[in-house]
Amino acid sequence: MKRLICFDLDGTLTQHRSPMTSENRAVLDRLNETYKLLMVGAGGARRIYDQMEGYPIDILGNYGMQESKIVDGKFVLVREEICPVDQDFFCEKIQYLREKYGYTEFKGEGVEFHASGMVTFPLLGTKADIADKVAFDPTREKRKVLYPEVLEIFGEQYTVFIGGSSSFDFSEKRFNKYDAIMQYAKENGYEKEEILYVGDDFGDGGGDSHVRLGGMDYIFIDDYRTLPEKLAHL
Repeated sequence: MKRLICFDLDGTLTQHRSPMTSENRAVLDRLNETYKLLMVGAGGARRIYDQMEGYPIDILGNYGMQESKIVDGKFVLVREEICPVDQDFFCEKIQYLREKYGYTEFKGEGVEFHASGMVTFPLLGTKADIADKVAFDPTREKRKVLYPEVLEIFGEQYTVFIGGSSSFDFSEKRFNKYDAIMQYAKENGYEKEEILYVGDDFGDGGGDSHVRLGGMDYIFIDDYRTLPEKLAHL
């Protein structure tokens, strides 16, 4: 018997960086009557909350570095961990990768340092159009070409994710979605067999890959528009 259902956001509940459809919001409303629901995202908790247009739900952001709850109807960040990084190291290595693989033209910044200490390597830049990001690498094949070398450079110190639609994300080794969920479960009285995860990115290097590797039950969503059909049995 499942009691806790955890969701990824981009590609699972929504198009990347876009609001939920009314159909998917209705799915959450229906499931919320029976299960505890939890968002588990790569982005910050506040960004997830805003993208969901204020949907009242607990959120684990930045692969577990943040946790937010709804208190008296308001978003409250109840936990945040900060892990500073060597920015010069990231700038040097990302510039090397851009030059080697031909990603020298981009919009905005070529590397993004988050306040949490997470780092994003946006191949198209921080200011690239959403439509361009979505169309860039839907099968992740372009990023899989870089992945072995990105992992070789950063993998000893950081967890490396093929993140979002056109980027790589880096977090301190201990932060990933599986461990974040299990910590939340421990604090809130859920056993592993009572948890179900819903996501779209379970392949090696994917943001949801640790859930698969950890042996947690999951449902794969290959298109966010199919979510109501895929979860109709719950």
